[in-house]
Amino acid sequence: MTARIRKVLIVGGGTAGWMTAAALSRVFGGRDCEIELIESDAIGTVGVGEATIPHIAQFNRLLGIDEDDFLKFTQGTFKLGIQFVDWGRLGECYLHPFGVYGAPMAAIPFHHYWLKLRKLGRSLGLDAFSLACVAAPRMKFMRPIDNAPKSPLGQIVYAFHLDAHRYASYLRQYARARGVMRTEGRIVDVELRPGDGFVDAVTLENGTKRSADLYIDCSGFRGLLIEQALKTGYEDWAAYLPCDRAVALPSTAPGPPPPYTRATALAAGWQWRIPLQHRLGNGYVYSSRFCDPDSALAALTGRLEGKPLAEPNQLRFAAGRRRRFWNRNVVAIGLSSGFLEPLESTSIHLIQTGISKLIGLFPTREFDAAIIDAYNRQSAAEIEYIRDFLILHYKTTRRDDSEFWNYCRDMPIPDSLNDKIELFRASGRLYREHEELFSETSWLAVMLGQGVKPADYHPAVDMYDIDVIEKHLRGLAEVVERSAAEMPAHASYIARHCAAIPNGKGTEK
Repeated sequence: MTARIRKVLIVGGGTAGWMTAAALSRVFGGRDCEIELIESDAIGTVGVGEATIPHIAQFNRLLGIDEDDFLKFTQGTFKLGIQFVDWGRLGECYLHPFGVYGAPMAAIPFHHYWLKLRKLGRSLGLDAFSLACVAAPRMKFMRPIDNAPKSPLGQIVYAFHLDAHRYASYLRQYARARGVMRTEGRIVDVELRPGDGFVDAVTLENGTKRSADLYIDCSGFRGLLIEQALKTGYEDWAAYLPCDRAVALPSTAPGPPPPYTRATALAAGWQWRIPLQHRLGNGYVYSSRFCDPDSALAALTGRLEGKPLAEPNQLRFAAGRRRRFWNRNVVAIGLSSGFLEPLESTSIHLIQTGISKLIGLFPTREFDAAIIDAYNRQSAAEIEYIRDFLILHYKTTRRDDSEFWNYCRDMPIPDSLNDKIELFRASGRLYREHEELFSETSWLAVMLGQGVKPADYHPAVDMYDIDVIEKHLRGLAEVVERSAAEMPAHASYIARHCAAIPNGKGTEK
């Protein structure tokens, strides 16, 4: 292959830049492909994406990361799901768990049997059949045990809460140890190649020029290469996702960290609460149409459970995506590619999948159009599936106590989401489209949690004796209850395996 990529230049650090650098150094490092990252200490990073979803374990395995070391360095905790407070109605609460509910019978999804029993008043709540839903409120956690495929304790699914700035620092050490060159500086100019408009070079503030074959834009909302230089364009989703501001404020932790993220619906948006070992991450995501910055900050500070640890960080964003994620010889990864609010903790995941697709579709210097088109097509489908799942939380509210929630309840939604909601309302059926991220468990948790009630269930359920079904479900619930009782306290598990290093330093990579 004569036109192999000889150099990759990553523009921007932070979580996106150093995740990209770490992954590429693992795959290509030492194989005649130079990797350089340019970042400026004078340019801050957003750094509020501190909650993850289970797919991050795949990224850790790719890098060969020791999980306990990673958690010590990032002062991380474990996560079994997301608790949603006041979303359906004021006073209501539900958990979107990782893992599954119950177990299928005769190839029919478990929840259809539960729906029939529920109609007859003969079933426990759905949470009783999810280990995450039972363990999380009790502050319990453990990693799955080996060689127990039929036990809920062998099927525990988890993710992490982490300090995003420390995570970037951890990956910086990792990448630099594997040959990635870091250049400090601010880019002040981007040169395009005559004829085809490819990026030819970037110029730093000190006059130095850097060039590469492939450029990765991790410059955040600015989109320094993908938008400012290449004018790629942006698809705005404000009509569906009206929140466009956030204020973030870390605070001291009032007690042991729970193994779940909390999202509490407020008058003009929602508040996140992310428990780390050393502090809480707090923020209010809101719509500027219905709330001003001062009111948002007042609402957030009035709800803090500890003392503030920093000045509030005011953020602006526009929900949506670039019209092309890969344009010419530039691939946008992270916030430069688009933005979805952190309601379901997908920000780091989208960085991860952007990197994964880039590795799988890594180009030559010929930049074949079919490869670029495949990347853009897959990226667009992925973020649109996630978009629909986020809209679901807003659209299916039954709140009528503020103008914001009235707007959300009545707003138009994409046909793709409307079809899913109507299918579930009519029959309790849930289907994943192609390779969409969120599973049937996720859709079921949010649909039922928000008060979307199916009118029917799968007809095959009626072929089974109702007493047999009830006995089976009660047996499953008892197994889940016993399993949760065996789990240690989340805080104790952390103290035993991955307590943060007091001076904040971790193992040099």
